[in-house]
Amino acid sequence: MAVQTQLITAEEFEQMKFDDAHVELVKGAIIKMTPAGFEHGKIAQRIGARLLDFVEKNTLGEVCAAETGFILSHKPDTIRAPDAAFVAASRAKSVEGFFDGAPDLAVEVVSPGDSHEEVQQKVLDYLNAGTKMIWIVQPRTRTITVHRSLKDVYTLTENDALDGGDVLPGFSVSVQDVFK
Repeated sequence: MAVQTQLITAEEFEQMKFDDAHVELVKGAIIKMTPAGFEHGKIAQRIGARLLDFVEKNTLGEVCAAETGFILSHKPDTIRAPDAAFVAASRAKSVEGFFDGAPDLAVEVVSPGDSHEEVQQKVLDYLNAGTKMIWIVQPRTRTITVHRSLKDVYTLTENDALDGGDVLPGFSVSVQDVFK
């Protein structure tokens, strides 16, 4: 006998209380996430701070911190919360609740417990929703993999510079500085 799970909508999800647990909504199902470790948080903050500084100096849009919900799809609904995100000024608006749409840039710092499949699913969710660039930050290997599409993917090492491409023209940071 098959058991049918009731899917949750973004509106229902937004009204729920999770007692400080970090959760995401993936295809209508609530997924609990392990709290970020110290190294994860430090790296996410370092990238977010550099993004915020650059975006504000150049009046390019908005930078959001970890746990900001972006509705990436509907029916069933998916809400992801990247470790840092950028939304271009042309799309940035004052929003009550979750942002209905994808960020232009999503940054995900990989935690020790994250599986390759989970990270790839996030990349697919962002790309399918219209995110123009995704940075997957790997603390273990001290690399950053940049996804612009399923075919335009490249990995940077500590000898490289991470740049914003056409999403954030002029933005650049040494990969080594991200992992200080």
